[in-house]
Amino acid sequence: MNDAPDAPGYWGPSDQQFQPYRPAPQPQAPRQPSHAAPGYADPTAPGYGDPAAPGPQVAQGAPGAVPGDQGGRTGHASQPPVYWGPDAEETQVMPPVPADPVPPVGPGLPGGPAAGPAAGAHPSARQDAGQAREAGRLSGPLFRDEHPAAAVPGASETVVLRAMTDDVAPAPGHGAPPYPGAPAHPAPPSSHPAAGHPPFVPSSHPGQETPVAQPEPQPQPRKQRGGRNLQAAIGVGVGLGAVIIASLFVVKALFLVVVMAAASVGVWELTSRLSERKQIKAPLVPLVAGGIAMIATGYWAGVQWAAASLALTGLAVMVWRMAEPPDNYLRDITAGVFTAFYVPFLATFVAMMLAADDGPQRIVLFLIVTICSDTGAYAVGYKFGKNKLAPTISPGKTREGLAGGIGLSMLAGALLMQLIIDGGSWWQGLILGGCAAVTATLGDLGESMIKRDLGIKDMGTLLPGHGGIMDRLDSLLPTAPVVWLLLAAFVGS
Repeated sequence: MNDAPDAPGYWGPSDQQFQPYRPAPQPQAPRQPSHAAPGYADPTAPGYGDPAAPGPQVAQGAPGAVPGDQGGRTGHASQPPVYWGPDAEETQVMPPVPADPVPPVGPGLPGGPAAGPAAGAHPSARQDAGQAREAGRLSGPLFRDEHPAAAVPGASETVVLRAMTDDVAPAPGHGAPPYPGAPAHPAPPSSHPAAGHPPFVPSSHPGQETPVAQPEPQPQPRKQRGGRNLQAAIGVGVGLGAVIIASLFVVKALFLVVVMAAASVGVWELTSRLSERKQIKAPLVPLVAGGIAMIATGYWAGVQWAAASLALTGLAVMVWRMAEPPDNYLRDITAGVFTAFYVPFLATFVAMMLAADDGPQRIVLFLIVTICSDTGAYAVGYKFGKNKLAPTISPGKTREGLAGGIGLSMLAGALLMQLIIDGGSWWQGLILGGCAAVTATLGDLGESMIKRDLGIKDMGTLLPGHGGIMDRLDSLLPTAPVVWLLLAAFVGS
């Protein structure tokens, strides 16, 4: 790189940064040897351009000359000669830009000596200036087009953030980061905000946040108790009641088919939920076949044959499960035996009530006292319920509701026992209704425990507004053996 001759403001040999530039072309007269400045080589002299050729050299005693300099330049020791031509690029050494700039020292500058370091300044001064520039070079920007790093806001400053109103990710170009991991910058507030969202108003005072107006709350539709559709639940209940009444008083065997179908669907719902939530594989085929056998033998042969059918169903479950690997064998057959007892065997007592001479009336009594237990508990608990009955199992049930269910069930039992049961008495109906209400509540809590253990809300979705078949059989199944036993004790089988 060509170096320019020393001039005012030219820095010494300790500098390492150079910045080339091209000055505007100016018409210049050809140099004459007679007008050359003292201390410079004559470019027209013989031997110019040949370092070994003799020629005019700078006098050793000339001002600004450095001993040992053979290149016709001052301020540069032991450097090869530089040859200038009419089209040569001139290079000017630019000083660095330190973080805390050091005032340059040179002739004609404020606070500087009459001559700069190249013009005879003391070597110690040049060394101090070089050290200062080195420190500035390490701490400041390296080039002139660099900008200082952005200052981090102080602890006393408050940044007003955009109000978070939506959880939807912003679209590209509206606050989304340009690449994964990049910080997201909020989009500028729009003059036309979306409907329902107020515009973002930044604070005009530092350290304060401008409150953003919240949208007016919209009236929410009132939810039904328990999150169920009450109209659908009433419609499904009326439909099931019509089917039951028609099958009871037309052909008794038709109602037996309804019981078998309900028990089979209940077995399927329970085993399906066990498999989905707990990976328990209770055999479905022997359970459904055994359940139908239990209900049929109980209706035609009595409780002894129903119990024998339950035992045989348990054995069938054990044998059926042997076709699969032995892993979790005990767990699966235990669940199978429990399912056989819980759904079809308890439903068998409904079939045995139906087998009596006044079987349809007994079924009506059984169904009405159980429904009155649920209805009374719901009505009284909804209006007056304050004390939770079992908050960890069923938070919706209250002690006041339980009392209301027992009272309404006892009233219905006394009336029906007196009116439709041959040889029945009202006081028998009171006992039957109270016991039915207690067992119905316990059956509901038992099925709630199963659903909480499985982590589900309903056993199925077959009945709109009710859930599954098991969600309607939860209180009927445990009540059936109690009502059958009390009726057999009061009026015989």
